[in-house]
Amino acid sequence: MPSPHRSDRSSEPPAEPPLLSLTVPQLAYLVAVADHETFAEAAASLGVTTSALSQGLAELERRCGVDLFERVGRRQVLRDDAAEVLAHARRVVTDTRDLARVLADRHAGRAGRLRVGMIDAAAVTHLPERVRAFRASAPDVQLHLVVAPSGPLLDQVRRGELDLAVVVAPEDDEGLEIEPLVTETIVVVAPEGAEVGPPSTWGPWVLFPRGSHTRALVEAELVRQGATVEVVAESHQPEVLREMARLGMGWTALPEAQAGAGPARLDLTRRHLVAVRRRDRVAVPAADRLLAHLRSDTDTAPDV
Repeated sequence: MPSPHRSDRSSEPPAEPPLLSLTVPQLAYLVAVADHETFAEAAASLGVTTSALSQGLAELERRCGVDLFERVGRRQVLRDDAAEVLAHARRVVTDTRDLARVLADRHAGRAGRLRVGMIDAAAVTHLPERVRAFRASAPDVQLHLVVAPSGPLLDQVRRGELDLAVVVAPEDDEGLEIEPLVTETIVVVAPEGAEVGPPSTWGPWVLFPRGSHTRALVEAELVRQGATVEVVAESHQPEVLREMARLGMGWTALPEAQAGAGPARLDLTRRHLVAVRRRDRVAVPAADRLLAHLRSDTDTAPDV
């Protein structure tokens, strides 16, 4: 009767054999020889010498521990029992080439994940065709787009949560790489039926919320021109501000492209939309490729 303290090793699985130390070039040599009539042709297809090919195959045989070739006349031909090694070699070489293509596309910005932020004017008005052209040129890039005000987007860029953002030019550019993209006019929109006199008679106002980059630009210019900035309503959405002005709730100031048609629109100032990235960022080739499209004057951009 076996002791209860004695382990029964008969139920343990057999030890796994050690991994073979094979290289991808060695396996590629084997596939090339199988696919060509002679060693010389196989070597030429790989861009190596016949001597290097023969040495690589001899080392492959040594590491596998089996004879892969037999001599027939003056030729070396694959033995029948090399079939399993050859099948493995084909899988590894094919998978490695596929991986190389994936990585090459990623390095060229044609694949991978790209996290981008844009303010609404950039995403909807100024740059949608250029984004569309980028997506057509790089369909395998997984584009994640966030539309939000400049402040939150800048915070996400600084935290590394976005690879690239298009925002109103910030006053504080510490740690950021900035590239100008679009300059647009900010116009004053008067309520319907309002008489447009000097700036001191304008108001009250419906504006973007405090903390908005555009709000700061507008307030500074209104004060400079002598207007009193009494804000009675706020919204991040330009169409909401435009509608509140139309309903007579107050005056507003909007980017010209978002102000809509109206009888009373006065040029106030300009704002600059810029692309921002972290200076210490990890390279993201897809972001470089998108930026090439965004700064292009047409809907197509050169390959990068």
